[in-house]
Amino acid sequence: MTGEDSAADLDGQVEQDAGKLGESPESTTVVVIGAGPAGMTVTNLLRRAGIDCVVLERRSREHVAQRQRAGIVETRAVRMFDSWGLADRVLGGVPYDGVLEIRVDGESHLLSDSDGTEGLGARLCPQQVLVQKLTAAYLADGGDLRFEAADISLHDLTGDRPTVRYRTADGTVRALTCAFVAGCDGDHGVSRTTVPEGVLTAHAFDHGIGWLTVLADAPPPARPLLAVSPDGFAAHFPRGPQTSRYYVQCPPDDHPAAWPDDRVWDALRTRLGDPALVSGPITDREIFRLRSLVHDPMQHGRLFLVGDAAHIVSPMGGKGMNLALYDADVFARAVRDFVRDQDDTGLRTYSQRCLRRVWNDQEFSHWLTRTLHDAGDDTGTGPFHRGLARARLDRLFTSPHASRAFAELMTGMDPA
Repeated sequence: MTGEDSAADLDGQVEQDAGKLGESPESTTVVVIGAGPAGMTVTNLLRRAGIDCVVLERRSREHVAQRQRAGIVETRAVRMFDSWGLADRVLGGVPYDGVLEIRVDGESHLLSDSDGTEGLGARLCPQQVLVQKLTAAYLADGGDLRFEAADISLHDLTGDRPTVRYRTADGTVRALTCAFVAGCDGDHGVSRTTVPEGVLTAHAFDHGIGWLTVLADAPPPARPLLAVSPDGFAAHFPRGPQTSRYYVQCPPDDHPAAWPDDRVWDALRTRLGDPALVSGPITDREIFRLRSLVHDPMQHGRLFLVGDAAHIVSPMGGKGMNLALYDADVFARAVRDFVRDQDDTGLRTYSQRCLRRVWNDQEFSHWLTRTLHDAGDDTGTGPFHRGLARARLDRLFTSPHASRAFAELMTGMDPA
């Protein structure tokens, strides 16, 4: 059966179900696809603006709430939530003192992300905590969130009233008509794949680097730690009072089974320059390849791509989730302006505005990725690039102007 045949069958079942129930398809202003950080931020901001929306998520609430990902909500995003009156409700975790440690061959260098501006600062807030709090806030305000929505399909995106169809957990087929669709369902979701071929241009980059990521019940560091050594890159981040997330550079085609517990802890102690590093039970490990991806434009008709559905950024610098929060803010304000004032400027310029920051953060992440990896193990790039990377780090550690620029980029308060 082709995709068109499947969609036609679903259309027919929607009409049959509606006829049996004596109902027409439901109607709302915005349908949000995906209940991760991007989707739940969009929905909360829309609710604050008095705009009705429905969220469809194909996974269960329990699955979404436990997805372990990023851990720092940058200064710009914290102040964004505060501007909407949501900071106290949705930002869990603990205040972050803004100090990052970069350890080079065991020698510690502390960098502050203070850029001299007044206001709330970044927070150490794991993604699952943010999503849980966003979900609770949205539901407490009477939001409509539908988990386990299967077979989601998008129709008539270039018309005035798109339709979103899906199947409930009990097999009932439903339809929603709306003014706008927010595609917040990630890199492999249905939103972007619905866009006709040739409409979007994909700009992809493979960094040629792999990371083993390990979650363990072990004491967290005093502050986020990035480490450079001749044996390769490593990092240590807090994920809770007694939980840590570690990263170890490895070949991109490596396998987690090649990293038993003893090898993991030996590599971490060596690369972090901490022979006394306390170990603990490893609860999760996986290997992923560092890659970057940008889709241009970030909209098609009435569909607006938000977060990972539009772009993937190397994890270095913690920009992935924060870019999603930025997109969500731009989209919510654009819809608010259109509904309240019939001003479509924000909608027309959504992609342009978002992509300016996307490329800015991609450049920063790429710069930091190359610097910290080239400065350590030079087997892939050679001693010349190692020397260049070490020079960049030296400038970062000794130049007030370089450290100020770094702080602006880390906080997200740069001009982009």
